[in-house]
Amino acid sequence: MTRPDAGLTATRLAGRVAMVTGALRGIGIAIAERYLAEGAEVILADLKAADDAETVAVMKRLGQAASYVRLDVAQEADWQAAAGTVRARFGRLDVLVNNAGVDCVGAVETLGMDAWRRIMAINVDGVFLGTKHFTALLSETGKTSSAGSSIINISSIMGLVGYSETSAYNASKGAVRLFSKATAIEFAQKRMAIRVNSIHPGFVKTPLLDIGMQRWADEGFAPSAQALIDGLDAATPLGRIARPEEIAGAAFFLASDDSSYCTGSELVVDGGWTAQ
Repeated sequence: MTRPDAGLTATRLAGRVAMVTGALRGIGIAIAERYLAEGAEVILADLKAADDAETVAVMKRLGQAASYVRLDVAQEADWQAAAGTVRARFGRLDVLVNNAGVDCVGAVETLGMDAWRRIMAINVDGVFLGTKHFTALLSETGKTSSAGSSIINISSIMGLVGYSETSAYNASKGAVRLFSKATAIEFAQKRMAIRVNSIHPGFVKTPLLDIGMQRWADEGFAPSAQALIDGLDAATPLGRIARPEEIAGAAFFLASDDSSYCTGSELVVDGGWTAQ
């Protein structure tokens, strides 16, 4: 689907700096591409080394307005280093998108502690650490904008409703939802110029989804990963799962001045899944 403003010069984020974690694939790369198209400078953060072939290819394609930092979101030292790098290079940060995440499936009675701790470290600790170490810079930057700075945490519809054999993922994304609300209120009460909101995608056609569906197929829940995806399409009121760029559109809204009165909100982008 072509956006209505396709072909027009988009500059609604001109002069702004955004950082997106988990940015080399899926929803992360879609958000980075949308922000770049809207005129922002974008720092992509992910686990791969800067000289990795995939990283080099992505950065070459995105152009000079994009830069890269290697970041393990579960490691506080990595966040401290990233905050120092962004401050030294740009002197500001207008938008932080905490997107990096992993899934975890399995019956609760067989779920190992290592798997539980891994998903909490990446999905929850990563959001906490990003917020913690960029609060000062976001607050300083926010004072220069009528809409303030924006933290956008990518949760999930699984942070709103339960789903069988995804208890660890549900718990992690529910934590992201309430952490977003708590920090939104904290910053607002302190009159810090930072808005915090969460996005709750439904099922999205990403490499992470493909891997998850293949895992379920391998465990005998369906004859193939595609059969599971077809089932998700059929179960979604709009008749299909989402494209990454549709989540990126929501992330653009929360980064833009149009969302200047939004903080502590949860933006559900799920094709009607949770309305049933």
